[in-house]
Amino acid sequence: MLTKEEVRDLNIFSAEVRKATIHALSVVGGGHIGGAMSMVEVLAVLYNKVMRIDPDHPRMDERDRFVLSKGHAGPSLYATLALRGYFPLDALTTLNQGGTILPSHADRNKTPGIDFSTGSLGQGISMAAGSALGARFMKKTYNTYCIVGDGECDEGQVWEAVLAAAQHKLNNLVVFVDYNKQQLDGTIDEICRLGDLRAKFEQFDWYAQEVDGHDVSAIYEAICRAQAQQERPSVIVLHTVKGQGCEYALAQKLCHHMSIPNDIAAVECARLDEQIAALKGA
Repeated sequence: MLTKEEVRDLNIFSAEVRKATIHALSVVGGGHIGGAMSMVEVLAVLYNKVMRIDPDHPRMDERDRFVLSKGHAGPSLYATLALRGYFPLDALTTLNQGGTILPSHADRNKTPGIDFSTGSLGQGISMAAGSALGARFMKKTYNTYCIVGDGECDEGQVWEAVLAAAQHKLNNLVVFVDYNKQQLDGTIDEICRLGDLRAKFEQFDWYAQEVDGHDVSAIYEAICRAQAQQERPSVIVLHTVKGQGCEYALAQKLCHHMSIPNDIAAVECARLDEQIAALKGA
């Protein structure tokens, strides 16, 4: 269980990630803000309390692997990596520009700390299953963690990977579904209803949980339960809000990809600064 101080620090880190992400997107003019904002808390927990990583040695052999299957949400992952020391924070202002190390979708050949290039939806979870299976074959101790989008779960390849992971009993694999209930051009229910995702994964013989995806304590405890069981791959369905932490995005009907004017970004960053100050003073 996390202490009160650890919860506070993770919430501060989450606010810092949101602030850095909003600023970076405003510099380039806009981007995939909705899904980048909704997965911030799980990134904070993974990169600060769970994964075995070394920012000074990003290719360390026994590091835990992370796959952002919804690769278009890279900006908040980049902010997380920068805040953890993989590269300077000012690199974030080069997002998706010529010569950048931070392309719009995650690219392992360009960005320190990125283990897998992603963006073609449905493929990342297959890579994650392959990573977990490879660790077993090579007798390595690392775990693989993967974030999948809810809209991405429309892809048949996702469920092929889910079947394969269960067949091989990949207990070193933890998948998170960012269940923010929206995709590019509508709600999940309007486009392709997913129903009870936890029950679906259970039917595929996964160890399945669902939690509030913006509650760092709930996320951490769910990961601990996932790691404690050794029989099956694990999934944690994160109930999230698309655009969480950015009032400008939340006010839009859909915020999958949108422009972020500089003046709006300044207001949002100032609000997050107030939130950070209040957390530090608590």
